[in-house]
Amino acid sequence: MRQKIQWGRLLRRAAALFLATLAVWVLPLCTGAGAASALRELGENPQFVAAALQAELGLPSEEGPLAALDGWGRLAVGQSPLLLANGGGAGETGQEEEVLDLPAGQPARDLDDITALPETTAAPSDIVAQTLLPTSPEGYDVAGGLYLYNRTSLDVDLAAAAAAMVPITLPEEGPQILIIHTHGSEAYTPDGTDVYTPSDNNTRTLDTNYNMVRVGTEMEKVFTEMGLGVVHDTTLYDYPQYNGAYDRSAQAVKAYLEQYPTIRIVLDVHRDALIGEDGTVYKAVTTVDGTSTAQVMLVLGSSEGGEHPNWMENLTLACKIQNGMNTLYPTLARPMTMRSSRYNQQLCSGSLLVEVGTHGNTLQEALAGARLFARAAGQVLLGLEE
Repeated sequence: MRQKIQWGRLLRRAAALFLATLAVWVLPLCTGAGAASALRELGENPQFVAAALQAELGLPSEEGPLAALDGWGRLAVGQSPLLLANGGGAGETGQEEEVLDLPAGQPARDLDDITALPETTAAPSDIVAQTLLPTSPEGYDVAGGLYLYNRTSLDVDLAAAAAAMVPITLPEEGPQILIIHTHGSEAYTPDGTDVYTPSDNNTRTLDTNYNMVRVGTEMEKVFTEMGLGVVHDTTLYDYPQYNGAYDRSAQAVKAYLEQYPTIRIVLDVHRDALIGEDGTVYKAVTTVDGTSTAQVMLVLGSSEGGEHPNWMENLTLACKIQNGMNTLYPTLARPMTMRSSRYNQQLCSGSLLVEVGTHGNTLQEALAGARLFARAAGQVLLGLEE
């Protein structure tokens, strides 16, 4: 039902824009030169386009968050789930914003392994901080305190997944967890002493002291201190070529599972990228015990992208870890997201993609988020030991 509603909305908006544009360019054929010129100028006026979309959304012209913006800024905010997604919780800006009927805390676009998308950079002072939390069940599958942003056409029984037992036991001897980075060169906003040499993108670096490998090392340290066995793969599978990174990391996961048959958990650690259509860079951040901390999002693959018999088992594990984060650090976790891609999670029933912050966060915020995630996940995993 939700999929039909979304498609209906999309078709209505597309039709409205098409008819508005058609009217602007066809009417001049039946009018004089003066009217033609005026109408063409209207069609090229971004305020006209924004007003059309605002009317379609049912917002009065003097009300709502669009009223405070001009031109394309109003259009960008009005059509982006991210920009409308302060979630009622104040980030570092300390401001609350009105939220429209859109899922909060979600990226404006998928960053799947198709091509390396350009990522806008910004000075730390220009980055907008948001604590991304849901404020209503609209747009989500909800069970108790769990929220799942289901971007597939699959029906998900989230309550059943949350109530199920994790069908995994961790052996007491040998490595139990594999940490890998399909997009290992992903990095954060340089800040303070955390300045790196960029590689082929200003938000990526080959220096493992500043990219996702460093974040994985922080997780490894916490897991090890808790008594869990970890193998950390520090290979950069997205360099020198970005395309095909998931194929290359899949071969590595298979090899590790064969070499270490005691591995039951595979964590592919990434970071998100949140960019408004106007180029504004956002970061997902909260404060825990007085420390500025990047929020964490668990991403689930599904069988919509191919054979994936374990996707519900992965979801059950994600629910347990999400509950752990919600209990220990209530604002740490963004809502879980499920997408049609598999993200190599078909290779192991204990697989999760973990996104620590966004490229707008600082490295120190990401490390703080990684530590808290590992503590919460570690408690869940310790309960799975034989």
